[in-house]
Amino acid sequence: MRSFYLKIAVIFSAILILFGLLVVTITMRASSDIAKEAIQKTNQDITAVLAKEFQPMLAKSFNQDEIEEKLTELSGKNPQFDFYLLSSTGYVKSVIPASKEKIALDQIALDTEPLDRFINGDPLPILASDPLNPDREKPFSAANISIMGSEGCYIYVVLEGDQFTQATAMITESYIMRGTLILLGVVFIISLVTGLFVFSNLTSRLEKIKKTVKGFERGQLNERIEVEGNDELSELSICFNRMADTLVENMKEIQKTDRLRRELVANVSHDLRSPIASIQGYLETIQMKGDTITRDELHNYFGTVLSNTKKLNSLIDGLFELSKLDAEEVTPNLEKISMAELIQDLVQQFRPIAEKREVTLEAQFPTNPNNLIEADIGLMSRALTNLIDNAIQHTPEGGKVTIATVESGQDFVIEISDTGCGISEEDLPHVFDRFYQADKSRSEKQGAGLGLAIAQKILHLHGAEVMVSSIENRGTTFRVALPGNGIPA
Repeated sequence: MRSFYLKIAVIFSAILILFGLLVVTITMRASSDIAKEAIQKTNQDITAVLAKEFQPMLAKSFNQDEIEEKLTELSGKNPQFDFYLLSSTGYVKSVIPASKEKIALDQIALDTEPLDRFINGDPLPILASDPLNPDREKPFSAANISIMGSEGCYIYVVLEGDQFTQATAMITESYIMRGTLILLGVVFIISLVTGLFVFSNLTSRLEKIKKTVKGFERGQLNERIEVEGNDELSELSICFNRMADTLVENMKEIQKTDRLRRELVANVSHDLRSPIASIQGYLETIQMKGDTITRDELHNYFGTVLSNTKKLNSLIDGLFELSKLDAEEVTPNLEKISMAELIQDLVQQFRPIAEKREVTLEAQFPTNPNNLIEADIGLMSRALTNLIDNAIQHTPEGGKVTIATVESGQDFVIEISDTGCGISEEDLPHVFDRFYQADKSRSEKQGAGLGLAIAQKILHLHGAEVMVSSIENRGTTFRVALPGNGIPA
């Protein structure tokens, strides 16, 4: 019984059988009730007519033979009926047909309450006991009659007489039962075949789903369920496919994160090893020379140690800052700031550095440079500082770095362009990856490769979109689009 289809088939078959038996029982009972109601309504007035005919015969005497002769005559015309004369208390005084020997007339007393309700015109059908079969109730017709001055007696006609009951039972057991069972069998077979076909179609779809899920479980990550129709199974298939796509994407992201983690460890080790080795080397040299070291040598050694220490400190600060941004522990404190003023301050800050490298640093502003935006001035300054520093570091002597602010539709745009060596198409998608450097030689003069990653994280916190375009040997442009128009100052 592990097969879902077999379980459904067995349950469905059992339900069909029980339903069929219930239908047969209800149908036969309903047919019997309808027949009883119909025969009672059809012969409702028969006893009223008989009462008028028998009343003169029973007014002063009770001639059993004469009554039986008359009832026999009537019974011969209606063999399905049994005729009774009852006392006011329900005792049988006379009965036709001749099967009367089956009952002791002085021992049979019927409940007259149904007879009174019939005579009073209560709604039909009304059933009462059959003297010949006291455990069965049958449709009847009744009327009051006076017997030898005794009022409240009854003429009682059982409309399904003993012969009629026997004949009905025979017919029921033969024709009706056989026909009903045949019809039920045909309906059962048709319903069963149809149901099993439908269930087979449904379970076959479930089997496909199970097969795909098992394949996915075994590592066949490209397996997807074919969506058929527009029902619950289709929705299940769609949900599984979406879940599988999400899982595959998450796995790719995990693999990428793991790869970045390994690269991070390697890059951090590389960036830490060089300054630490330099610091260690110079300190060992100072220790070895002892008192023989000159003041100028000592000054140079300490300068180199200090430079490498600052580089280590910068790298550690960058890693710490990036980790906080990754963990979403940084919340920008938004305020209205003037981007023109911020950029002007940054230009003044970087101009000495640019001049030292013989690079021209220029700021360009729109016609209304006093527009404000909402930003965290500290974080925004940090992001733009990284972008400007990156542009200056990659621009050769005689080159130019331009910082321009423009209003473009719904965005406030900042463009930082340089005339440096540019970035190749192969490297361009990775410029914001941490520790990624297009220059594979990893010059000591360059940073650790965290600046652009930090800048991107900070700009994303402000809802900004940062894009980069570059042409080799012509230069690179970073474009930052801050959402919303500038707010007038």
